Amino acid sequence: MKDAQVELQEAIAAESEAHTLLVRGEGERALPRLRDAAEHYRRSWELAPPTAYGRLVGMMKAAILAGAAIDAARYVRGELADAAGSATAAYALALAALTAGADAEALESADAMRGETEAFDRAAEAVTALARRDREGYAAAIGAIVADFERRPEHLTGVAIADTALCIEVLASSRGLASGVSSPLLPE
Repeated sequence: MKDAQVELQEAIAAESEAHTLLVRGEGERALPRLRDAAEHYRRSWELAPPTAYGRLVGMMKAAILAGAAIDAARYVRGELADAAGSATAAYALALAALTAGADAEALESADAMRGETEAFDRAAEAVTALARRDREGYAAAIGAIVADFERRPEHLTGVAIADTALCIEVLASSRGLASGVSSPLLPE
């Protein structure tokens, strides 16, 4: 049986391969690797200490990009029903709530994300704007997320991609709010 760290490494490797394909414009080929990444993140979560919430964020982001977010959202909402006090857990819940169309829950989760880091604050702004269906607020928030990724010297998967923005744009698109933001770090 694999341990949590091995599963996490496999999740990041699968996500890296998917990100490489996405930036090359090979989105269809990226889908199976994104699904693999989501599954490895889930297994890693199940084997990890109970506060390893970043694995659930990774799972949600990969599942959203793979078009397989409904089951992932249900799982995350069930796993984190009692999680409190963690901006990372709140982020996973916010993505799950937006996926499920639970806007009030997404707003609560966005509030719980605030104050941890500037990156969480930016993501919370985007979640809030989507939950409120605020087109202008969303455009500003996603622009700030992309600008942050453009300034980063390193990315988790080793691939220069604004995956947070890409993930949130998928959620925005399903609400008719996609900004169409462009960046060298976003696939066309």
